[in-house]
Amino acid sequence: MISSIPFHKIKLNKYKWLSLANFSTFAIAIVFCTLMFSAESKGWAIRQLMKVGLFQPSINENISAGSETPPSLLFKDGTGKITDVSGLKGKVVFINFWATWCPPCIAEMPSIQRLYEQYKGNDKVLFLMVDIDSDHAKAQKFMNKKRLDLPVFIPAGPIPSNMLGSSIPVTVVLDKSGKMAFRHEGGADYDNKKFRDAIQRLTEE
Repeated sequence: MISSIPFHKIKLNKYKWLSLANFSTFAIAIVFCTLMFSAESKGWAIRQLMKVGLFQPSINENISAGSETPPSLLFKDGTGKITDVSGLKGKVVFINFWATWCPPCIAEMPSIQRLYEQYKGNDKVLFLMVDIDSDHAKAQKFMNKKRLDLPVFIPAGPIPSNMLGSSIPVTVVLDKSGKMAFRHEGGADYDNKKFRDAIQRLTEE
């Protein structure tokens, strides 16, 4: 027969809350929670993957038959000035649809900034960073905080589904005739040599 021991006489081992194992577990939990809930931290993690060659845009990606831009695709800058894309023929236009809460958008921003710096002062290439939330002040504050000088725009009219789709980020490059030469959905490193060479070829066509 097994004798019982009164509960109050059972001696429990004291738990060592400050052990190295517990500290490591706590640190991992903090990192995990940060990555789960912080868009900027998720963006940082994605950017590290970009550095090892992941998230490269496919230059040979085929554009669907409906590659013509609509007759009136409008974007507005911080001063209220409207840019009509149909009036930009003769230029290569890099359009990025993004939002401040989007981790892949945040991750690819530095690579877009480096690409932008390469073409600063080049009137053959135009960059439009379009905040889909249509909050120019918030988007510009984000750019200032990150020390990015990418030109911020918001939609000033409908955007066709063959251009934007249902998720962000989406990057579209229009050739000099106004047709879509490139479209990529998802975060990517736009500072890689293949993509830079592709943009350069479009400027020379």
